[in-house]
Amino acid sequence: MSYRGRFAPSPTGHLHFGSLVAAVGSWLCARHAGGEWLLRIEDIDPPREVPGSAASILAALPAFGLVADPPALFQSQRIAAYDAAFERLRAAGQVFPCWCSRSDLADAGGIHRDGRCVASPQAAQAPAWRLRVPDIAIAFDDALQGPQRQNLRDEVGDFVIRRVEGLYSYQLACVVDDAYQRITEVVRGLDLLDSTARQIWLQRCLGLPTPAYRHLPLVLDGEGRKLSKSGQAFPIDPAAPLPALRQALAFLRVPALPAAADAHQLLVQALANFDPADLPHCSGHSVA
Repeated sequence: MSYRGRFAPSPTGHLHFGSLVAAVGSWLCARHAGGEWLLRIEDIDPPREVPGSAASILAALPAFGLVADPPALFQSQRIAAYDAAFERLRAAGQVFPCWCSRSDLADAGGIHRDGRCVASPQAAQAPAWRLRVPDIAIAFDDALQGPQRQNLRDEVGDFVIRRVEGLYSYQLACVVDDAYQRITEVVRGLDLLDSTARQIWLQRCLGLPTPAYRHLPLVLDGEGRKLSKSGQAFPIDPAAPLPALRQALAFLRVPALPAAADAHQLLVQALANFDPADLPHCSGHSVA
């Protein structure tokens, strides 16, 4: 299969510098491999969505020279696919309803490991649905962070794939859509490294392929917090894209480039000088 990469922002605000780094990193990897670059809007959590931010992100990316190959995929239009995946898991006995509260799990450090709900069913309250997790270690090689290994039962436990209000989890939707879009490598921020073992286990449960993974260092604010979680996550200006784009390329250690007339020309120059092996190799976060 030819290379297919993707950028999958959540519409929780306008495009900021940390998101731009992830978008540029995934675009460079895809184009360096001679492959396609896809776009997915992960809009399955309405309480966290900022009205208008999806349209804002879609409008901003082309200004930075980042144009996806097929049209963007919206997760809010993919609920039937998540329903089908959930029903497959339920038919196979791999999920169970759970009414456990945080206090119910406090003695276990907040981790659910029993493969069944330890609380009493409540007829007046809809349950969450958890995936049964056996005592299994998931190992994989991350292209930047190196060999990874996580014992799902000990470190994660039975995790929620459908919430009480009926919304599907990021883990399930991401796995279903990466397979649907035939993604061959996931290039994303280091904050999602911890989700990868769960996603690999879900892929195995659903009989879906496992892509390669490459987790980029995060952009942090001056106090060491993830930029998107801090007060410094100001929107970048699509009307003047070159300064932010140059800064993103510098963060990704793309060699200094000559002057460019526009964002497209700058990306073409960057691609000619890009080698994925030169991306920042770190097991921790990098500060911008």
